Amino acid sequence: MKQLKRKNAALFFAGLMLSAAPMAASHAADKPTLAFVVNGASDFWKAAEAGVKKAQGEMPDYTMELKYPEQAAVAIQQRLMEDLVSAGVKGIMVSAVDPKTQTDGLNKIGSQTALFTTDSDAPKTNRVAYIGSSNVDAGKQAAEIAKKAMPDGGKCMGFVGLLGADNARERIEGMKEGLKGTKIELVDVRGDDIDQTRAKKNVEDALVASPDLTCMVGFYSYNTPRIYEALRDAGKLGQITVVGFDDDPITLGGVKEGTIAATVVQQPFEWAYQGMKLMAAYLKGDKSGVPADGLIIIPTVIIGKDDVDKYAANLKAMAGK
Repeated sequence: MKQLKRKNAALFFAGLMLSAAPMAASHAADKPTLAFVVNGASDFWKAAEAGVKKAQGEMPDYTMELKYPEQAAVAIQQRLMEDLVSAGVKGIMVSAVDPKTQTDGLNKIGSQTALFTTDSDAPKTNRVAYIGSSNVDAGKQAAEIAKKAMPDGGKCMGFVGLLGADNARERIEGMKEGLKGTKIELVDVRGDDIDQTRAKKNVEDALVASPDLTCMVGFYSYNTPRIYEALRDAGKLGQITVVGFDDDPITLGGVKEGTIAATVVQQPFEWAYQGMKLMAAYLKGDKSGVPADGLIIIPTVIIGKDDVDKYAANLKAMAGK
């Protein structure tokens, strides 16, 4: 009899555990998920990963994720976002691959979840707000670097990942605006579709086709390192002025050794950290953090030779290292 009672008790508690399991799963499912979707695989986004991680630590009632598309292509990024929406994601912050051709797709996402943009804005969509750099201002800062490094003028070739993306177009326009009235000319910009092998080949081809170039500009985070490597391999480091963007370790090393004039750095850590907190507040009904024009600009900064060590130490601190 006692054995029967013990057996019944065991079955009773087992039943309780089984009934509790779906309740726990339901509770987990009720935890809102926010996603940060980037435009392609690049070390540039590691700082954003750290920003998402910090925001997650401060807001445990949310699940926060950073997602990479399999390839830097509009269709692939769109499919990723649609999969996230189908999975119940409540908010998406995206660096759109090509905002001009993604209007319908982004509007579809924005009609189903809270949509924010970063890095490259899509102002003609139903996104709630943009949080990121002023790419025009960043381009003007690149012009300042070139003017300081080449007071007598010169010919520059630019290199970028996505020629059609707003962030690329605006940086190029900003640099051209900043060079007006000088003897420095940005003669052309070559795109690589975020293919780093092609990015380096573009530089190598330019060295052969345009031997009169005196300056090269890397408009995306990985472009400057590929410029550095191509010039190193050709024995031309230090002979051609290099203007950089972002804070790849190779770029910072080149700035410190003087083979890269300086670099314009963005703050993807802040984009992600502030962006995730902004989305969470917005979903709770607090729209006070969204300005009337929908633009939240995180300033870009020029990092020169004397700034590298302090900047690198700050990066490590943000990443919790």
